[in-house]
Amino acid sequence: MLITFILILHIIGAAVLFGTGMGTAFYMLAANRSRNITFIAKATQLVVKADWIFTGTAGILQPITGALLVYLKGYHFADFWVWGSILGYVIAGGFWLPVVYFQIALGKIANQALAKGTALPPRYHSLYRAWFWCGWPAFLSLIGVFFLMSTGPT
Repeated sequence: MLITFILILHIIGAAVLFGTGMGTAFYMLAANRSRNITFIAKATQLVVKADWIFTGTAGILQPITGALLVYLKGYHFADFWVWGSILGYVIAGGFWLPVVYFQIALGKIANQALAKGTALPPRYHSLYRAWFWCGWPAFLSLIGVFFLMSTGPT
């Protein structure tokens, strides 16, 4: 019963982690494609909030529930699918932290431009490109984690 409960938490956490990442990325992309500074400023604030609440919470729970499952089910941390998943998770997290930093900075810049009634400055666009390109390794590494989790234990 305990293992089933932890497994359900782990699966929900993975869905929240991946789903929130996809949703917030879509919202940021849509806002920036609109070129509407009001929309961009509001969207960025909501994206940062969603990342902290949902992605952050799931990001903390995933390694805890994952480690508990490995231990309780008698798997070994040396198994390829386990350490490969951990590595993919670490890569995703390593790119997620700068993404959140970029989102916070982008929100501040967009709000300043909105308050002044000016266009977004070049720094905004360079940070946005960095945000965009940091998202890809995080996304792809989580796809790898899902693959390893789905094909791992036999």
